[in-house]
Formats: sequence, structure tokens, C-alpha cells
Amino acid sequence: MKIEVNGVQYDIEVKGNGPALLLLHGFTGSKHSWDPFIPTWSRFFTTMAIDLLGHGKSDAPEDDNRYRMAYVVQDLYAVLEQLKVSQAHVLGYSMGGRVAIAFASQYQHKVKSMVLESTSPGLKTEEERLARRIQDHALARGIEAEGLAAFVHKWENIPLFATQKTLPKAVRRHVREQRLSQSPLGLANTLRGMGTGAQPSYWSAIKRFHFPVLVLAGALDHKFCRIAQEMCQLMPEATLSIIEEVGHTIHLEKPHIFDKVVLEYLSQHQ
Repeated sequence: MKIEVNGVQYDIEVKGNGPALLLLHGFTGSKHSWDPFIPTWSRFFTTMAIDLLGHGKSDAPEDDNRYRMAYVVQDLYAVLEQLKVSQAHVLGYSMGGRVAIAFASQYQHKVKSMVLESTSPGLKTEEERLARRIQDHALARGIEAEGLAAFVHKWENIPLFATQKTLPKAVRRHVREQRLSQSPLGLANTLRGMGTGAQPSYWSAIKRFHFPVLVLAGALDHKFCRIAQEMCQLMPEATLSIIEEVGHTIHLEKPHIFDKVVLEYLSQHQ
């Protein structure tokens, strides 16, 4: 369904019954990133898989400022209000995890519990953020200058996704097709407006998260394992789960384990 909030339209798929579970995909993903899990999760929860701004079938505004994290979390709040959701479990992967953290820092009363997969509260210093902004803007210009296909080829070969090379060909083809279906404008402006360099640091904010948080990282994703451990030391009600033999995309590389761990955790905190 389409929901219009604050002058933009979001595409969202709602299924099932029970407590609300808001699902936030990663960069170049979509609401369909969660398709393998929704048949099970929707038996216990009302799953709400949303295309984030600039992705999938949601709007891709021309103004990159519209993608700023502050505006996106306001949009998510308005979406939940339209759906008459007073409180939701929130699950976010990578970029979606950053959105989840930003949302909770602004609207903690809306969050029942949270699952964060391979994500971060952002960069800690302005020097780091500036360097990353330069990198993200260069990627954005590359999308516009070279086209989406060239960008996707480059993106799927970055070291962060090295462990995806071992996935079955059908899975890799599906992921590539999802990336190629995106709006070039939407991806470029997401990098400019909502990239890691553009967003504020939420390291101080997570200390005030007084709700249960499950932090997931893949054992082969050393950078995000370190970040996950540091996050868990700061959040009062955090649980750390390191999944063996996987990298950044746990839900792709070990879907059955991901399904089981997430469902067990959320069921404990209904």
C-alpha cells in the first residue's frame, strides 16, 4: 500500500496479526529483503516492511536534503501514526539499522524492542564524518555519471560483501536484480542525505535506550563485530549475538539461523 506523509509517498507491505514489527532494509535493498522471513514472522506479529525513501517503490525526491535522517524518522513516525501503531518492535539491517537507531533516539516511546543487524550509531568525530561524506558524494556522482549497472557491479564487489561470493547463484542473482531495480536518483541522494557521513553520531543517544536491544554481527565481519561489542557496552538492555561463519549480510548468508534468533528474541519481549 502507499502511504503519504510529509509530502512524500512510502510503499509498505503489512501482513499478519499481533504486535507491530517494523522492518527496515539496507542500502540498495527494499521491503522485499524480508520476504523469506515474513511468512513465519507474520504468524506472530503484524509485519510492516517499508521501502525507505529513495528505494523500491517509495518516492525518490530530487532534493537530497529531504533524505536527511531527521526527516526520514519523522516520516516513519507519521507512517506509524497513520497505521494507528502506538508501539512497535523495530528491526533494521545496516543502513536500516542506522535509521532504527535514529528513530529510537527521537521517538523512544514508540519502540517496544529493537533488533540491529550489522549496523552502527554512526561515526564519532567530525573529521571521520567529513572524510565519509567526501566518499559518499563521490559514489553518488559515480551513479549519475556511469549509470546504475556500473555502480552495482562496483558495489557488490566491495570487501564488505566478500562473503556473499559463496552464496548460491540464484541468491546472488536475486540480490543483483533488486539492486538494479532501484532509482539512480534515489540511491545517489540517499548517499548524500542519509549516508554515514551525513548522519549525526548517535553514540551518546544509545546510552539512553531503555528497551531491549538485540545486536547481531557476523563473525567474519570484524569491523562490525567491534562496533557491536562497543554498542552493547553502552546500552542498558542490550544482548550481543555473534553469528559464526558469516559476514555483513547475516540474513542472506544464514537465513535459517537469522530467522530463529530474531523470532526467539522478539517472542521473549512481546
